[in-house]
Amino acid sequence: MSKKVYCTAQFLPKSGKEAEVFAALQALEPNAQREDGCLQYTVTRRIANPFAEGESYPIVFHEIWSDIAAFEAHCQRKEIVAFFDTNCIAENGTVDQWNVCVYSDEPNDFDAPVL
Repeated sequence: MSKKVYCTAQFLPKSGKEAEVFAALQALEPNAQREDGCLQYTVTRRIANPFAEGESYPIVFHEIWSDIAAFEAHCQRKEIVAFFDTNCIAENGTVDQWNVCVYSDEPNDFDAPVL
């Protein structure tokens, strides 16, 4: 098994701000993709499809990091902190709600050998 970390970061823009939020998140991609440990970092927007009618925020980042240390280093970069401070936390920000979660592909009781 791997030590990969999978992150899903969802954003609900304030009314009329979807294009602005999407563009701001796209601007984060090039530098994030240069980071050590970044395996995937792609912002997407929800599209209508009759085979996928589930509930979600309209903008979602799909991220894969080599390990938890790489993910945590990414989260502490000035550019990332500034995005959240300006767009999510600030009262006049462009994001109404956000939801960031990380996942592992390892089972709970995986008995990998200790190296």
